Amino acid sequence: MGSGGGQWIVEKRSSFRSEPLEVNVSETGCLSIVVLGASGDLAKKKTFPALFNLYRQGFLQSNEVHIFGYARTKISDDDLRNRIRSYLEKGSAKSEEVSEFLQLIKYVSGSYDTEGGFRMLDKEISLHEEFRNSTEGSSRRLFYLALPPSVYPVVCRMIKLCCMNKCGWTRIVVEKPFGKDLDSAEKLSNQIGELFEEPQLYRIDHYLGKELVQNLLVLRFANRFFLPLWNRDNIDNVQIVFREDFGTEGRGGYFDEYGIIRDIIQNHLLQVLCLVAMEKPVSLKPEHIRDEKVKVLQSVMPIKDEEVVLGQYNGDEEVVLGQYHGYRDDSKVPDHSNTPTFASIILRIHNERWEGVPFILKAGKALSSKKADIRVQFKDVPGDIFNCMSSNHAIRILLDHSIRKSMSVKQPGLEMSTVQSELDLSYKQRYHGVTIPDAYERLLLDT
Repeated sequence: MGSGGGQWIVEKRSSFRSEPLEVNVSETGCLSIVVLGASGDLAKKKTFPALFNLYRQGFLQSNEVHIFGYARTKISDDDLRNRIRSYLEKGSAKSEEVSEFLQLIKYVSGSYDTEGGFRMLDKEISLHEEFRNSTEGSSRRLFYLALPPSVYPVVCRMIKLCCMNKCGWTRIVVEKPFGKDLDSAEKLSNQIGELFEEPQLYRIDHYLGKELVQNLLVLRFANRFFLPLWNRDNIDNVQIVFREDFGTEGRGGYFDEYGIIRDIIQNHLLQVLCLVAMEKPVSLKPEHIRDEKVKVLQSVMPIKDEEVVLGQYNGDEEVVLGQYHGYRDDSKVPDHSNTPTFASIILRIHNERWEGVPFILKAGKALSSKKADIRVQFKDVPGDIFNCMSSNHAIRILLDHSIRKSMSVKQPGLEMSTVQSELDLSYKQRYHGVTIPDAYERLLLDT
């Protein structure tokens, strides 16, 4: 259910079902990728650029693939192409490559809760399939929902009613947040599950597609010297931090409905916590990795109020980039909103490996710096004769593509004194000329 070693980053529920995942499905022939919510920020900034990079690298062939944008906004094909062009013309992208890719995009306007627009979408997809189809007549339809979860059920109903593939597979990709709490998540899952078989559904968390998040399993389980150290006897605490140096930037209405905990901690940071804390899975099969993640979550103790800090940024905070407007200054945020934009939470895992080790999860917007990293802090050396600071002994996995192991070494010279140094694996320095794929590229390729 995916390419290479990344098949586990797209959540499936095969371990809870008796039937197997899609077997002997065709992965050749005409491919139609439908981006629903094509005029929105997520599509422009992430989805279309990821598809473009897959096209540049040869994973999407122009003689097989066509991309359809669907949204309520009444614009033309060229209007959509012009809207996303600036997001594609970055880095080493050539203008002719961008133009060739944009010609693969067709736009259809329609509402999300009526059949008319989806009937027109199906007609356009069918015309492409008739034109592109191989001799065996196989085709593939991938629907990517770059939409709020509140419209997932009605959009999925319209796809089921109007746009199902008649001679190949149909797959649905949905992204977090998947509901607001357990009840709404289960309701949403049931509503979509009534329309599609589980092998057709892909729930994605783009954080799992990041290169160094993927590297966590390799780092932990392919290096023998980590195995005896990765436990409560040697580790003092684990910090998983996500900081942004900008505010909601026009997304205040969406953000106020969810807040920083649902937006970042409940999904991205909990997934990272599971990869840091889980036991070695039987294999890299998705169900085996998921089973170990579930064991970690089941071992988390109820959170204590005194171990939670919540906050909300205001207009008094000055930073290098200038002065932030307060969170409530956003026209889409209620004047008396108490939605947190910062949260620090301590989780405690009640099992043999991690008893007594705090896992500190922090996330916030409009902070003084931008950072995303995992810090595994080791305990002091017993009977230390060099008076080394315990903060020297840590492993940091920075999601800007570097892994650093801090350690104490002798200061060069005649005196017997210590200094902090680092073993530093920086991807940019170590892997010259290697392009690190964006998380969305990996996820889309897997689906």
